[in-house]
Amino acid sequence: MADARIRILIVDDHAIVREGYRSLLEKQPGMQVVAEAMDGADAYTRYLETSPDVVIMDLSMSDKGGLDAIARICQRDAAARVLVFSMHQNPLFAVKASQAGARGYVTKSSAPDVLIRAVRDVHAGRHALSPDIAHALALSRLAGGKEALAELSVREFEILRMLIEARSTEEIANALHISPKTVANCHYQIKKKLGVATDIELVRLAVSMNLLDVSGLTGSTAAGMPLAG
Repeated sequence: MADARIRILIVDDHAIVREGYRSLLEKQPGMQVVAEAMDGADAYTRYLETSPDVVIMDLSMSDKGGLDAIARICQRDAAARVLVFSMHQNPLFAVKASQAGARGYVTKSSAPDVLIRAVRDVHAGRHALSPDIAHALALSRLAGGKEALAELSVREFEILRMLIEARSTEEIANALHISPKTVANCHYQIKKKLGVATDIELVRLAVSMNLLDVSGLTGSTAAGMPLAG
């Protein structure tokens, strides 16, 4: 076979991080990075342009979120092979990524060989999880009980994350290419599904379920100020 290389698209909003991934991956036999993208919208465009074998996708990026980008790519190409490489160790992120269409989830705290193995597994059509996420998912299932956040659709989960980041309705609408009215309706449905009446309660619930790092919040958001306007 003339070219049996795994062609990879790297999606991360930090150029230095992308360069590190590229250096690691291209040292591996049979791997080639064919494109890079800095956000979800760019990822979708680059996917259409290059048709990579595997997409390595971050979840927390500026502009469009990773979950929405995964869903768009997989809706366009049912055979797309997406591997999430994220700082989020909450197993709920892995569940939502899978629902969006991802075939693997590796945390950024994992050893390099875990990422390399996951790329090969996903390319071969197998599902891949880093050991820490596999363990967290197993514990979550054993604990039983239904997490309220699990009731959210992939889009609602993505919008919730943007709300918690204190993005405005207009910013979310522009990032996800939907109308502000749709964002507002989803905002209402999110609170309804989670059983909260105010944005203050929404922030507290997100914190209690480890959806975000409190240290990363702005002062006003951490204090429970309105999330979107």
